[in-house]
Amino acid sequence: MAEHEHYEAIVVGCGPGGATAAATLARNGVETLVLERGVEAGSKNVSGGVIYAEDSAPYTIDDLFPDFREEAAERPITHNYIHNIAGEKVKTFDLTEIHEHDTEWADAVLRRRMDSWLETRVHEMTREAGGGVLTGVRANGLYRENGEIVGVTTDELEPITGDLIVAADGVNSELARDAGLMDWESPDEWFQGVKAIVDMPDGAIEERFDITEEQGETHLFSGDLYEGVRGGGFLYTNEDTLSIGNVFHLDSIVEERAEVVDLLDALLTHPLLAQWIGDDYEELEYSAKLVPDSKKVAHPSPTEDRLVLVGDAAGQMQAQGPLIKGMNHAATAGALVGEAFAVARSRGDTASAGERYVSRLYDEGVMAKIRPAVYDRSRAVTEHRRVSALTDGLIDTAIGRAGLDTMIRTGIVERLYNSPRMMQILPDTTTPYATLPTAIAKRHGERIEEESAVEPPTLEERIGELTYDTDIGNPHIVVEDESWEASGAAVTACPVSAKDFGGGCYREEVRSNGYEERVVSFDSQPCVECGTCAIVADTRWEHPRGGKGVEFKQG
Repeated sequence: MAEHEHYEAIVVGCGPGGATAAATLARNGVETLVLERGVEAGSKNVSGGVIYAEDSAPYTIDDLFPDFREEAAERPITHNYIHNIAGEKVKTFDLTEIHEHDTEWADAVLRRRMDSWLETRVHEMTREAGGGVLTGVRANGLYRENGEIVGVTTDELEPITGDLIVAADGVNSELARDAGLMDWESPDEWFQGVKAIVDMPDGAIEERFDITEEQGETHLFSGDLYEGVRGGGFLYTNEDTLSIGNVFHLDSIVEERAEVVDLLDALLTHPLLAQWIGDDYEELEYSAKLVPDSKKVAHPSPTEDRLVLVGDAAGQMQAQGPLIKGMNHAATAGALVGEAFAVARSRGDTASAGERYVSRLYDEGVMAKIRPAVYDRSRAVTEHRRVSALTDGLIDTAIGRAGLDTMIRTGIVERLYNSPRMMQILPDTTTPYATLPTAIAKRHGERIEEESAVEPPTLEERIGELTYDTDIGNPHIVVEDESWEASGAAVTACPVSAKDFGGGCYREEVRSNGYEERVVSFDSQPCVECGTCAIVADTRWEHPRGGKGVEFKQG
């Protein structure tokens, strides 16, 4: 049997889940090596994003990194709203109550700043325990001996073995797929997020949102501006930028053949946002990522042999209506992994670490939050096509309109928006995302009189502003079936492609070999590594080699 470099623990990925796992392990004297495929932690990561510290959580990120909020976060989030939109009419509800439920604090973050700061702290801590952080190294699979997972393989190094392997390598986890714990088979189990970072003049955020430097806001958007695609938009105030984007059910994007860049521009140019964006629009970065729908895919037992999954790699993303929480659950899961291994190690039984970790996920209520049983019990009825069609139809009847008027007048709608229980059973249908918000805005919304002066960049300009280190001769995506039937959905679903745009990853072609054949052609150079095409097209998808591909400056 070959001898390989060995560490007590190997952590793959240095986002919030990997960082808290490594920090907890190092604090317990565990020799820990962290592998990060980006040139720096955060250079491959994208989020909305707001990170929460929940009162009920056994660990929050500032428990392990006490100066996190001052050094790594953008701005405290203190006010929350949702806007129902029908044309230029808008009805707004306050969501602060549900966002303050079980919340100690919430901060807006940008992943490059946050993750790179975490990387520095983690490297200091793991070095003291005999390990450290290696950047620019891609773990491309699991290393097995006699059929058992005992380590990882990489593009850049020989196999490395460990007593514990923590897969914190994100939503496109190659380790989770190698272990057979996660797959990319069903578009209805995933969301796609697309985001723009918008630069703001000094003091503009405070002035235009009427807040102080110690306050911040989140704004959510739903209604008819998305052409029936199930999902919604968001705006988060950062220190001196805005994060503005959309999150949609991937299967709905495919069904509607919606071009996601057009949906982003529909939000950016809506007159409601003119009061905040202003006249001079400067977009700093365009990005995208997949988001797991934890209600359906959060793994009930994310461990196999010495491997454990945390964060998006395990599907631990809570997306329930206006509640969008992922980074906090990743941070909690990472700390629980470190704790579980430390206990198992102290008892001379490191093989039990995975089972201990899973038990803690349930005992601490993490699984109940991200995969609520009440959703599984209700969805057979609430998401049935006939029930959904009946509900949508009822809303537009005299009885439906009268009932809606009463619910608005008595405050029932706002109370329902602020009910965690109601959000847990919210069906993934057009009713809550499009039909109902549009009806509310039509009947009770106020017309927005402002006009938008925003002229978003073209898709070509957005791609051109991103930073790439192209791995020439080593494409990380291979289209297995280029037929339109197998892979045509990627032309519109890919966030750097569009039907009439010839410079993206996927393009439509018509070939003639005695008969016309509709196919797709592919170029991986402009790829933002979101993973969308791994689900909606027939591809062989993997990450680029360490340090290669796109590099996000904001995240």
